[in-house]
Amino acid sequence: MNKEEIRYHLRGRWKEIEEIELRELRAMSMETRLKQMNEIWKLGKGLGFSAIVDESELEVFRRWAKLKGEE
Repeated sequence: MNKEEIRYHLRGRWKEIEEIELRELRAMSMETRLKQMNEIWKLGKGLGFSAIVDESELEVFRRWAKLKGEE
């Protein structure tokens, strides 16, 4: 197999995996999804992330937007 054949084969395999994961997500119950979201929330909180918006960060985003001409 050459590089292109290997890439083509791997892309196909990853596509198959993606389809399986999507089927599993669609079959997941709402209760399971909520439990997972809660665990992610607790992990973020434990790592020091906050839902409170930091105004200094927003100012940085505004400056970048202005420099890129988006504002």
